Amino acid sequence: MGRVDLHNSIDVRRAISPVVSANDTPLVSQIIDRQGFDSLEFIIAIGVITDAASTYTVLVEDGDNPVLSDNVAVPDTELLGTESLASFAQDADNSVLKIGYRGYKRYVRLTLTPANNSGDAPISVIAVLGSPHMAPVE
Repeated sequence: MGRVDLHNSIDVRRAISPVVSANDTPLVSQIIDRQGFDSLEFIIAIGVITDAASTYTVLVEDGDNPVLSDNVAVPDTELLGTESLASFAQDADNSVLKIGYRGYKRYVRLTLTPANNSGDAPISVIAVLGSPHMAPVE
């Protein structure tokens, strides 16, 4: 039996470029187009969070319109993991969290909404698309 490799079975896209979150402004990802893929995982990379009172809440939305003018919150039954488990606070320094999407809409985005944040929190989010309709993925 041949070996299956991950490299040729996924596509990686920028969702939220590395940024320092320094206030309560939400961080909204790029809209991820799932065309040609059946699975999506958001990877949230967190640096040192300097404000001990800050929290970050995750929201995943989907829709069929390319600009998500029809966006709705994704039901929990269409997520792998929970938004609650992907949300974080100051004690998440230097960690990586994930949340998966298994819904049927073409377009998906993730929003991180900070609260009580007056410090610096370096954050980035990568979207990993898997289960391609055609492989290898270029």
